[in-house]
Amino acid sequence: MSNPFTACWTSKGNNLCLGQWEIHYLGRSLAIDAERREKDMGTFGIFSYIYLDDEDFAEGLLEDDWILEHAGWLADLFSEHEIPVDEAHMRWFYQAANPHDWRCGSCGGCL
Repeated sequence: MSNPFTACWTSKGNNLCLGQWEIHYLGRSLAIDAERREKDMGTFGIFSYIYLDDEDFAEGLLEDDWILEHAGWLADLFSEHEIPVDEAHMRWFYQAANPHDWRCGSCGGCL
């Protein structure tokens, strides 16, 4: 099965902090609480806009650790939207959000 989640951070370019998450499950929009909707997801990546491949600038949690830390609110979100609450769906959620994750300062807009 391919990933049933899609994720998008709405802001691009130099003002990443002004965006929000738009996450869908099988095409249905998920209602994520405002605190999480308007902040980075904390997934693992290199978020330097200058040193794109420098591991010294890596931060965030790898998939297994992220799932352990966020399982509670994910389970609540999944239950609210009738999504199976299982490890596979939590992994798909992470995998959908991770490529679009960001960090304050990672775009250089506030410098």
